[in-house]
Amino acid sequence: MREGHGLISIWFFIGLLLFVYGVLIMGVSLYGLWVPPARATVLGELHPGIWWGALLVGLGSIYTHRYHPRRYRS
Repeated sequence: MREGHGLISIWFFIGLLLFVYGVLIMGVSLYGLWVPPARATVLGELHPGIWWGALLVGLGSIYTHRYHPRRYRS
């Protein structure tokens, strides 16, 4: 039996988690553009949630693609 056969890398699941968190954070932040909060925050005009969500989606996509289990099957 081949070494590592049937195992899925933990980095694949971390990539999925980053991707899902990024989508959630970006979704809430985009909703905040249409329905502004009652109290404005100090750096609210920079929309950090959109940037942070996009970063997490990008990193999650890279990790998920890089460590996808199908890449290691023969």
